[in-house]
Amino acid sequence: MGKNLVIQTDFGTSDGAVSAMYGVAISVDPDLRIFDLTHDIPQYNIWEGSYRLYQTIAYWPAGTVFVSVVDPGVGSDRLSIVVKTVDDQYIVSPDNGTLTHIKQHIGIIEARVIDETVNRLPKSGESYTFHGRDVYAFTGARLAANVITFEQVGPEIDVEQIIELPNTEASINQGIITGTIDILDVRFGNLWTNISRELFKSGDIEYGTSLEVTISNNRHQVYKNIMTFGRCFADSRLGEPLLYVNSLDKIGVALNQGSFAKAYHIATGVNWKISIRKINEINYN
Repeated sequence: MGKNLVIQTDFGTSDGAVSAMYGVAISVDPDLRIFDLTHDIPQYNIWEGSYRLYQTIAYWPAGTVFVSVVDPGVGSDRLSIVVKTVDDQYIVSPDNGTLTHIKQHIGIIEARVIDETVNRLPKSGESYTFHGRDVYAFTGARLAANVITFEQVGPEIDVEQIIELPNTEASINQGIITGTIDILDVRFGNLWTNISRELFKSGDIEYGTSLEVTISNNRHQVYKNIMTFGRCFADSRLGEPLLYVNSLDKIGVALNQGSFAKAYHIATGVNWKISIRKINEINYN
């Protein structure tokens, strides 16, 4: 196992919470290499925490340990676990849905509950509100530094018992491709859907094809317009919308040099649906 520790939280960096987690990890082993995935997950947004892990994990080497703390249930009876993925990586997290995308799209082969009688920061036993520092950073650092083995994390639990958030698969039916807005490319305001490039192309869609795109939230239509499928943003004029393949090989929706999400007040999650169909398949009768 390597000595890489990657941390994501919804803490932000305006106070000392993240720094405290760093300090705990370095106290375990000063040779640890610690990296930030992000600390800008919207507060309590477990879905986004799950997606950011999925977005990132495949690009890290085997043996990397991830610590993910988006934990609105801290101090409750939700479990604290460590999982091992099919690619021999480890994630330390509350069992609250944070592992949804990893379980469904990457694969988890083993899971263990953290034994806090062993894997907890010394002298922190009376604190119940900062498990990110006292349990997750401490356990993750010990695992990454080979102070403990995965088996020494705690007792094994059934992978099937790991909590998953509600999720739906993209589909195609009678030429209409339907999916969800999974996440935003936050800085640029692009929409990232759960529609894979393979599913999209199975609709006989080529670059330059004109498509009708409809976006709704809880069946309330928010957006409906025509746009083209482009290879890159330069394939559309300034301010024009387009469909493209994003860095996860999924279909994205963008506004050339603008924020699609802000322009049309679009958010993310299973209630945000997108449907796409070719112009020549639209029946206006």
